[in-house]
This record gives sequence, structure tokens and C-alpha cells, in this order.
Amino acid sequence: MKKIIFTDKAPAPIGPYSQAVVAGNMLYTSGQIALHPETGELVTGDIETETKQVMENMKAVLDAAGTTFENVIKTTIFISNMDDFTKINGVYGAYFNEKTAPARETVQVAKLPKNVNVEISMIVAL
Repeated sequence: MKKIIFTDKAPAPIGPYSQAVVAGNMLYTSGQIALHPETGELVTGDIETETKQVMENMKAVLDAAGTTFENVIKTTIFISNMDDFTKINGVYGAYFNEKTAPARETVQVAKLPKNVNVEISMIVAL
């Protein structure tokens, strides 16, 4: 059995997918981009601002599932420019305890939805 997670505190899906799905004792999130949940507009300006919005969107999804960043076991970060890695990592790292941080990969891709610069997804133990 699976349970669909939805919150209006994160951007509504822009296609045929869920914000997150619980299966057994695991939560699988869809990738979050820097859409403002209330306006649906992209939050841009600089990569730090964009990454912060992504992480706040993810926080809202985790909250809706009754969990926190402390339970994240794996993240995937897609970025459009590897030169932004250090700045993205600085914002991302503020959401985790370095001693218990999840496993992660960061991948540069040619293009992301809505031409954003960063997208992050997570796998979480419940």
C-alpha cells in the first residue's frame, strides 16, 4: 500500500506526480524546484535564494509527512552548472547536522523543469 503526501505549503505538482509517496516505512519525495507555494512563481535572483526556496519546499513536504530533515537517508541534487556547487552546498548544508547528514549525489544536467538551476529529491526513513 502507498500513501500520497500533499501539502499546500509546497508547490502543487505541475504534472502527473505526487509531492511525495509513503511506501512501508519509507518516504520518497519528488524533486522540488524553487516555485513559491502560494504564487506558483519561480523564486530567482541568485543560486542561494533559489536553493533556499527548494529546501523550504522540501521542509514543507517533510512536515506534511510527519518527519524532518534528520530522517533523510539519501538526497539527489540536480544542478544546471557545477560551478554553483559550493553555493548550493552551503545552503543545503544548513538544513542538516553534518554528523548525521544523508548520503547524496550531485549531478550536473543539461536542463531542468522551467529552466531552474537546482532540483532536489529525497528518500526518508519514517
